[in-house]
Amino acid sequence: MAELWTLGAWELAELIRAGEVSCREVIEAHLRRIDAVNSRVNAITATLEGDSLAAADAADRARARGDAVGPLCGVPMTVKENIDVRGSATTLGIVALREAAATADAPPVAELRAVGAIPIGRTNMPEFGMRWHTDNALHGATVNPWSAAHTPGGSSGGEAAAVATGMSPLGIGNDGAGSLRWPAQCCGVSALKPSLGRVAQAGHGAGPVPFAFQLLAVHGPVARRVRDLRLAFEHMCGRSGGDPWHAPVPVHGPPLPVPVRVRVVTDLDGTEMDPQVAGALQRAAAALADAGYLVEEGRAPALTRASEIFTQIMSDHGRTHRERPPADAIASPGFVRFWQAYEPIWTRAAGERAFDPMMERASIARLWSAQLSRTPLMLAPIRTRPAFRVGSDLDPRWLDDWPDTMRTVVAVNLLGLPAVAVPVASADAPLPQAVQIIGPRFREDLCLEAAAVVEAAAGTPTPIDPR
Repeated sequence: MAELWTLGAWELAELIRAGEVSCREVIEAHLRRIDAVNSRVNAITATLEGDSLAAADAADRARARGDAVGPLCGVPMTVKENIDVRGSATTLGIVALREAAATADAPPVAELRAVGAIPIGRTNMPEFGMRWHTDNALHGATVNPWSAAHTPGGSSGGEAAAVATGMSPLGIGNDGAGSLRWPAQCCGVSALKPSLGRVAQAGHGAGPVPFAFQLLAVHGPVARRVRDLRLAFEHMCGRSGGDPWHAPVPVHGPPLPVPVRVRVVTDLDGTEMDPQVAGALQRAAAALADAGYLVEEGRAPALTRASEIFTQIMSDHGRTHRERPPADAIASPGFVRFWQAYEPIWTRAAGERAFDPMMERASIARLWSAQLSRTPLMLAPIRTRPAFRVGSDLDPRWLDDWPDTMRTVVAVNLLGLPAVAVPVASADAPLPQAVQIIGPRFREDLCLEAAAVVEAAAGTPTPIDPR
């Protein structure tokens, strides 16, 4: 049998269900893996060893009695530090919140725990989740396991690095501006950004949440295998948990006429793709065509304007926090430096502002809805360039064209659409690459099916030992 930490969530659940391994053995294997490699990547900020072993023992006793157990019984999971896990600090990467222990699980954590998954650790993130590299004054920087000189992405960079190195088979992060998909590209793992309203964000006791985050950000799973994304997703979106945005929509929609049409977004309104990114997109398109999808090249509607509207909404949120501390009072000098570097982009967005951004958002959403009714899937780059060198995002000149390189990412957030990031490995590429498959609202099933086809053709490049 392969080392348990190399297996995915689905495989581990099967082994436990068959009685070939115990839940304790699985948890212990991953805790040993954390001990062996986390010091080299700094992805996991806290282990929940005592609680996780107690939960594993309880699950093993239940199985021995013949009790019914959930489909993820004994499967370890890690959780980003801005998502509540009862008894563990929800720090947001901020020193002042290091003791801010949650009294209850966030809804998706509670749902996965209810079907047997066991939280084993918390993962690193940038302060407030507002940087595309994972670093903070509380825990320090997470290291990309492929190359220490390059970013693991952000803001779910700790989660992506933990999954990529086998410390966890399954993680929960969130995505408000590519914060799941961008780290997936940087670290060579898969991630699902669900539709707005699909996965409950916060429970009944949650405090006020900025409107930008209500509209743009969603929780979603990270894994090494697409089928593990599906397994987690189908068990983390059933209950509202008190979230008024939650939509109780079936996880499987009606079948589509075949062949399913896919638009490959190669026209990015003048933004060029790095050859490594373009190569990954071409390989993914070929895999879908070989599997019988009807593939065509084209553009995404109003892509530039969608990016501008997204940036305007985020800049309004950012200015509010700049004008109303405590952000500055509790942020580290590194975060303030990033904020200052990015401020010219927000200032420019203010100059391009719509009279009513929500009214224009609705117009853009109608254009995308019409396009997705004709071609139900879009295959697009995540960022049009590979992982950047650490520190680049603190240079205002380097950041100047960042919004252009992320247009296909933030348009998905603006419109509340689902997207799956899936690696497309290349033997001669120094860093992993990934593509995203975008679908209509609440059709994660279509995105996951297509992503599984790409994965089957391209292979899965992780888990890896840190390099």
